[in-house]
Amino acid sequence: MSIDMEMEEILNLFFEESFEGLNAMESGLLTLEDATDKECINTIFRAAHSIKGGAGTFGFMEISGFTHSVETLLDEMRNGARGVTPDAVQVLLQSVDVIREMIQSAQAKQPIVMTGANALSGELARVLAQKGTPAPASASAGAPGGHAPSAPAPTAVVAAPPVAAAAPAISTPQPAKRESSPTNGVLEGWRIDFVPDPSLFKTCNDPMRIFDELANLGPLEVSAQVDKVPSLGDLDPTQCFMSWTLTLRAAAEHARVAEVFDWVDASSKITYEPIYGSGAAIVAAAVKPAADVPQATAQRGTVQRVAPPAEAPASAPAAKASGESGSLRVATEKVDALINLVGELVITQSMLGRFAEKYEPEDVESLRRSLAQLTRNTRELQESVMQIRMLPIGFSFNRFPRLVHDLSRKLGKKVELKLTGENTELDKTVLEKIGDPLVHLVRNALDHGLEAPAQRLAAGKSDTGTLELNAFHEGGSIIIEVKDDGAGLNKERILAKARERGLVDQDANLSDDAIYNLIFVAGFSTAETISDVSGRGVGMDVVRRNINDLGGHVQIFSTAGKGSTIRIRLPLTLAILEGQVLRVGKEIYVASLVSIIETVQSTRENLSCVAGRTELFRHRTDYLPIIRLHDLFGIEPDSRDIADGLLVVLEAEGRRVAMLVDELLAQQQVVIKSLETNFKQVPGLAGATIHGDGTVALILDVPGLIRTFLERQSMQMGRAA
Repeated sequence: MSIDMEMEEILNLFFEESFEGLNAMESGLLTLEDATDKECINTIFRAAHSIKGGAGTFGFMEISGFTHSVETLLDEMRNGARGVTPDAVQVLLQSVDVIREMIQSAQAKQPIVMTGANALSGELARVLAQKGTPAPASASAGAPGGHAPSAPAPTAVVAAPPVAAAAPAISTPQPAKRESSPTNGVLEGWRIDFVPDPSLFKTCNDPMRIFDELANLGPLEVSAQVDKVPSLGDLDPTQCFMSWTLTLRAAAEHARVAEVFDWVDASSKITYEPIYGSGAAIVAAAVKPAADVPQATAQRGTVQRVAPPAEAPASAPAAKASGESGSLRVATEKVDALINLVGELVITQSMLGRFAEKYEPEDVESLRRSLAQLTRNTRELQESVMQIRMLPIGFSFNRFPRLVHDLSRKLGKKVELKLTGENTELDKTVLEKIGDPLVHLVRNALDHGLEAPAQRLAAGKSDTGTLELNAFHEGGSIIIEVKDDGAGLNKERILAKARERGLVDQDANLSDDAIYNLIFVAGFSTAETISDVSGRGVGMDVVRRNINDLGGHVQIFSTAGKGSTIRIRLPLTLAILEGQVLRVGKEIYVASLVSIIETVQSTRENLSCVAGRTELFRHRTDYLPIIRLHDLFGIEPDSRDIADGLLVVLEAEGRRVAMLVDELLAQQQVVIKSLETNFKQVPGLAGATIHGDGTVALILDVPGLIRTFLERQSMQMGRAA
């Protein structure tokens, strides 16, 4: 592998770990209540510290410089110099957004825009300039009797070299702060003794890069100690035998000097000695080698590298950074299971191979057993491959604590967010496409569903509203629920607005379900005022269309004064479909079971015709338009008489229709093949699949099928008029 490729891999790992660190910072800030939560503050600080150090190492000085200000504020919080205030937390959350945008620009190899960072730097400076309220004495964890120690205890930080992702992180105490400089001189520079661990080169750390970075602070003198370098015959080029004495002629802060060594301080002995104008010096603050540092102490706690979410094990291969859809982070055990199944498949193939060489009639039973084994192996292999694409929905839920936090502040509402079922897994493609609809449903619930605190108190409720996101498996599908305990949907208001817009007849008697589904009509809104949150009638129709495009279905349940629940049913994967096989003439089709309500045998008494053209089927209390699939696709059926066939009741996008077919065949899982990739997009068809006998069956796109049918009906009625 070339050096450029190695550096690219290391850089990608830095981006990946930085995004994970930002997620950890955001999550920690949203749960941070006060300065007594030392572990939470330390977690946030460690993430910022690692991002700053990594950015500096790779030359992203804009990111490193801005993150340094963020780190300073966090350092004061964790040392008890200031309390945790809502103002400071909000500024830190905004800083996370700015850092994320800067890293995304660096990842895309684009210039890092400093507009947001410059604007927020003023806010950070304002917060830092405020004295704030020191943390209470009880905040100092580990002090005997709960009293604050006279001086801050050494604080553990994380050194996480981007190249050694699998290496354990090691705690490193920082030098104690000096309260004042000697009265007989001013700081002029630093003398640094740098004794690296012999494994320095193996971690891809280059001393010359460190020296170059240090030289950016001021004039630098470098003296190398080579007395421990062995003779050429005994020299191991992968080991570092040298050490250095560095003299920096710059009055830089100790923290700024020490951060240059962030990536090597965990495994090196580094001594910093300040140089003052009069020649006076303070006793050197030495950093002990990692071997002398205990892995966990009562005061420091256990320190570890900022880890990815529990659902994505750190042992998995590195994936691309957040936001990219071209890669997957797969747990090692899933890959191991796949490898084992491939091994079983090879054995079965070998068993079947001998029948091709020599077949005897008495071997029929053995052949049957081998084929049965092949069937089992294939099924297990399919399930294992699908498992690789499965990701926990927590990856999508993780965005909502921040969204609810920001939006509730903007709307002046108190909201408690409850997340359950975060470990429920679904296909990666489904997960990516459900994100935006969920965001809109949550925003709608916050804006329209939950009341303001005064309104809730007047209604006898708590002033804090509850918003719940829940996910679980049910009958081969995944269910996602968005619940709120707000005012519920106002049926009378929805119906009045729909009549006003001519969406329903003035004397129409609609069921509750039909009324609720009116909110999914394009442009429909009952909001009295338009805001930048919602109220323009744009979005809910897109929500339903996106869910239907995924082969899903959305339902609404609401109780006046008690709240609403929006339930989304989705397939676990888009690659495999649970379908009903249908026959029309000589053609075979597959319809998703999610879209099928029931199948009925019609009688002539249940049929009627409107305007001489549109055929209707009376299904209980509703009249459903009949889709003749043979007319839509131009094929010859067994019979054109509806009474001779079967009617399959379908539902999509809030509409129900009855589809005429000749025969129902089996229910089975089918693998979806794209028509657009291999042929072209066909209205009403979602793809194709291949049956065991080699024949091709077309998969119906039920929402598209209904839209195509209604458009044709509308055109025919227009021509007739």
